Amino acid sequence: MAQKKNNGTVVAIIAMMFLFAMISFVTNMAAPFGTIWKNQYDWAGMVGNLMNFAAYLFMGIPAGMMITKIGYKKTALVALALGFIGIAVQYCSSSMDASAISAYVVYLLGAFICGFCVCILNTVVNPMLNLLGGGGNRGNQLIQTGGSLNSLAATLTPMLAGAMIGEITKETSLKDVSPLLLIALAIFAVSFCIIYFTKLEEPETEKTNVMEGLKGALSYRHLVLGIIAIFFYVGLEVGIPGQILFYLGNPGGVLGNVAVAGAIAGVYWFLMLVGRFTSAFISGKVSSRTQLTVTTVVAIALLLVAIFMPESQTMNLKIGFFNIDAIIPTKVVFIILCGLCTSVMWGVIFNLATEGLGKYTASASGLFMTMVVGGGVMPLIQDLLANKIGSIQSYWLIVAMLCYLLFYALIGSRVSKKEA
Repeated sequence: MAQKKNNGTVVAIIAMMFLFAMISFVTNMAAPFGTIWKNQYDWAGMVGNLMNFAAYLFMGIPAGMMITKIGYKKTALVALALGFIGIAVQYCSSSMDASAISAYVVYLLGAFICGFCVCILNTVVNPMLNLLGGGGNRGNQLIQTGGSLNSLAATLTPMLAGAMIGEITKETSLKDVSPLLLIALAIFAVSFCIIYFTKLEEPETEKTNVMEGLKGALSYRHLVLGIIAIFFYVGLEVGIPGQILFYLGNPGGVLGNVAVAGAIAGVYWFLMLVGRFTSAFISGKVSSRTQLTVTTVVAIALLLVAIFMPESQTMNLKIGFFNIDAIIPTKVVFIILCGLCTSVMWGVIFNLATEGLGKYTASASGLFMTMVVGGGVMPLIQDLLANKIGSIQSYWLIVAMLCYLLFYALIGSRVSKKEA
């Protein structure tokens, strides 16, 4: 009986790892697609990304409620069905006149629906891996392992999209990336079948009244501060490579070529893969608090170097594996190196924020996912800021958010309830 239970746990972990990769695949299409729309409308670069993340604001808490009502597996199936619909709507927009605002509206609708998908998947995957691992360092270790697959998908997505887009011209439209959308449709269909026919041993969840669950979860100060931390974290995780795409790839940018810019952004996500893979091995011994402290300090240092380094200082970046051979400002290298730091932050923040919540974990996960909307809000603010003061100077916003994460690591993450 014990062996059968262990086998079920392994199957559940593998399934969650696969879904972790799906989250990144959907999310990371928005930024390269944004380079197409920014060519049509200067303000539109990060709006698709905003719509993708705005769905978290509406779906975060309901997603947590779905888990307690119908379980993890059925909730995941609902998410995959929504993902298929969202990608199908985006594909429809690719067949419309790219210069018509109606095409952009349809695309944004598809991005919004996809946002519901990834929000629900995130709400399923993170607490389930944490619970399957028994919480603590082991729970964080499983989240970091799943994060490695997430980063692999994140590495490949902007590279594939960038290669399809190439150099932005007046004729460039979403039709250029329609093959990627067809691939996404196929992946969602296959994923739905895999999860449907897989027998998952789900961790038991204690049923709680919705309002009781939310009130109970919010009574923990470290969760409340962790919710703010995740709002800023997702904003900076998306904003760092997103602004690099515009800085290097847009017409009038340093390179003016989205293919090369997408490949360089892909290096950032690849470094996140390396960081998460490394963290998966050390998280059993190194605490989440220590990892968050070290990575935030290093990321702040890297960005300060990049901001103050003169743009005239350049280097020839050659990476055969990513098909990169371009002369770029050296500061770009310091920015993409931040991927090593941001790689571990999601898992450790979630682990720290939900520590000791017990029966309130599902409700906390819903609250947590609601604030992932920061991945849409903060990059949009950064992009608007970049239009005024320049792409590199806009990274001061990232530095400010990292400072809050450092505060959370050192002080805010200590487990405690609010005073009554």
